[in-house]
Amino acid sequence: MRSNGSKPMFVKQAGVLLIATLSALGAGGVVMQLGAHALALPIHHEAIRKSADGHYWATADVNGAAVRFLVDTGSSVVTLTAADAQRLGLDVAHLRYDRPVFTAAGRERGAAVTLDHIDVAGARIEQVKALVMQGDLPASLLGMSYLGRLSRIEATPETLVLSR
Repeated sequence: MRSNGSKPMFVKQAGVLLIATLSALGAGGVVMQLGAHALALPIHHEAIRKSADGHYWATADVNGAAVRFLVDTGSSVVTLTAADAQRLGLDVAHLRYDRPVFTAAGRERGAAVTLDHIDVAGARIEQVKALVMQGDLPASLLGMSYLGRLSRIEATPETLVLSR
């Protein structure tokens, strides 16, 4: 069967189907190799719901233990409370608190550590730089040493979407 053009109708239909499939796959964003050409496939997205207090809170797997973080794009590094650091097995009494940290509450001191991994609902990042705070910190902060290594962060009125 022939169409108005010179190509058979099924070739045109197959081409339209291929373009539609590639468009649908491309909307998700992951790359798959097909010979010398790359096709886009869906990437991993995770959403954190805004809490009643207006903040985004995330429970993360940190080195195999659960830690509740306040998501804080204004914090340059992941910052742990002493209590959370102890639960992770860090010896807070013997850490070197030699890093000055300027917080909303004033100047504090922190100890630099490297966490094996932080995984927020499947968005896992390995070897994350962090600080353990010497002074009182109301909550651990999920800062840019984790967030900045994601491929994308999108804020909506109700959710924060993390993509790795």
